[in-house]
Amino acid sequence: MAAILVKDVVKFYGSTPALRGLSFEVPEGERYALLGPNGAGKTTTLRLLAGLLKPDAGVVRVLGKDPVEDYEVKRYIGYLPEDATPYLALTVRENLEYIAALRGLDDPRDRVEKVMDLLGLRKYERYRVSALSRGNVQRLAIALAIIHEPKVLLLDEPLNYLDIPTQEEVVSVLSKMNATFLVSTHIMSVAGRLTDNIVMISNGRLIWQGTFEDLRKMAHEEEPIESVVARMMRSVGP
Repeated sequence: MAAILVKDVVKFYGSTPALRGLSFEVPEGERYALLGPNGAGKTTTLRLLAGLLKPDAGVVRVLGKDPVEDYEVKRYIGYLPEDATPYLALTVRENLEYIAALRGLDDPRDRVEKVMDLLGLRKYERYRVSALSRGNVQRLAIALAIIHEPKVLLLDEPLNYLDIPTQEEVVSVLSKMNATFLVSTHIMSVAGRLTDNIVMISNGRLIWQGTFEDLRKMAHEEEPIESVVARMMRSVGP
């Protein structure tokens, strides 16, 4: 079964098209990168899947449900927006406890303790978010996205602002999760560390879908994979 289904989706912001008939699927349990240049429609796609936007045309489904109309499916979705901002006036612990309560988790205290330890937040638990570095805010935002152990995880540039040791910690945590992943990024190294498959979009349209191995086979002699991606994106008209 497809955990994520996007079929013939069109989305406008005013008169400006963001998605122009986009279609792709992510099978349950698979990890896909959503690659594309700035303005390709990656963030819009994640917002549609998170139920924060409605498509102007087409079908969006998560675990077979409409994420806008079916509130129940939101229980199984974890969403990390780009430049996420937790509640600034609350502490790290208060943010986690509040989201755990909102989600109605059966074991909120245990979940809070577990995710703080997983992401190295214990020493900051009494800090207000407004006093944290941008990297630690990102670390907290990731914790908020995974505290309920979602079945589908939507991540928008998840390694932004993180130093190298913290990136390693986050990659380790995410790699052990039993979930379907869709990771939006324009950085190939991030995509390669977190996912196995690629959905490439440009100007709101699908331009290629396959595995990293498929992409490597398209390279000329000694051509880096980033150059292959850039070449494919340049070949697409407006």
